Amino acid sequence: MTESFRRSGEYPQGDDHQATDPMRAAYPQQQPVSSSPVNPEWPPPPAYAPVAPVAIDPGTTVWPGAGQGGDGGAGGHGAGGAYAGYPEPDAVSSTAVLQAQPVPAAPAPAPKKRAKGTIALLAAVAIVAAAIGGGTAYGIQELTGKDTASSSTSTTVVAAAKKGTVAGVAQAVSPSIVEVSATSNAGSSTGSGVIISSSGEIITNNHVISGASEIKVQLSSGKSYTAKVVGTDSKKDLALIKLENAPSGLKVATLGNSDGVQVGDDVVAIGSPEGLTGTVTSGIVSALNRDVTVSTDESQGQQQQQGGGSGQWPFSFGGQQFNGDTGSSTTTYKAIQTDASLNPGNSGGALIDMNGNIVGINSAMYSAANSSSSSSSAGSVGLGFAIPINTVKSDLASLRAGGSDS
Repeated sequence: MTESFRRSGEYPQGDDHQATDPMRAAYPQQQPVSSSPVNPEWPPPPAYAPVAPVAIDPGTTVWPGAGQGGDGGAGGHGAGGAYAGYPEPDAVSSTAVLQAQPVPAAPAPAPKKRAKGTIALLAAVAIVAAAIGGGTAYGIQELTGKDTASSSTSTTVVAAAKKGTVAGVAQAVSPSIVEVSATSNAGSSTGSGVIISSSGEIITNNHVISGASEIKVQLSSGKSYTAKVVGTDSKKDLALIKLENAPSGLKVATLGNSDGVQVGDDVVAIGSPEGLTGTVTSGIVSALNRDVTVSTDESQGQQQQQGGGSGQWPFSFGGQQFNGDTGSSTTTYKAIQTDASLNPGNSGGALIDMNGNIVGINSAMYSAANSSSSSSSAGSVGLGFAIPINTVKSDLASLRAGGSDS
């Protein structure tokens, strides 16, 4: 009889046998218990080094499960499995994903602060830009110590409360307008002038001071000073005189831009007609670029007298003579025509826009009186002419150097 039992040790029981034993796989709880204490909630570590974790993304670590490699089956119980003979901790997935504690990123460097000096400079530039655009070039002129009249069309000399009014213009500009009295062998003449520098430079008409042996200037304050001729330009009917021992605190006029003047603009005229210092009249710009012809002869220039004579300055326009004979020596310039009242004595005074900028130097007027009439019957009929201020500005350097007549 053939023996049907197996002797102990006849058939060695290896791990492969245990791993494939269906009973052992079905009842894992019946597996031998290790004599060493084991945490029942977590299986003992495998007999070999576990697979190293793989880092996929920053902050994420993946631990490959037993079913993903080795010799074991899909369930991870093969002889080469990491948990051979023991239940795997995760029955749902064979891969454990552990979220690593994110490492705080290094703080971004703080933005560099712009230097205060740069900001202050930009602010100063912005303020200066806003100031010039807003009409305070005259104030900037004073702050920078510039003693010559400014020349910005955006400058507003008139106080804000009186902006655009004749009263506001008169109040702001009258201190810059003076009366000019010239004495010569032919008699005396009276005209007006405009202060253009704090050192006492005054612009007037050449015919007002032509041939004068003595010149007196009366300020708006009533004080009188002696003046000397710096330069003359009879071709433009302009002259530059300067006060001797000029006082401090002279109110310098603001020279505008006559190229910006338009027909219909409101204007104000200030001068000393018939010796009436500081007379203010108003009107509009009637026309531009009028070809006005005036005399350059000294004797003709002395016809504008106070208290006698014709009291008129002769000029011609369109081939016709007005206010007497201009003589043989004449000059022609482009003039601004205005209906603001001008009378003998206004010559050399200012034609002003409503912001207080000088846009012209009054130089001629038409009178209905003939040469045999007395000065008392002569008067303005709304036809006055002024030399554009841009012509004056372009001639200043020459006048300061002695003028074209020197």
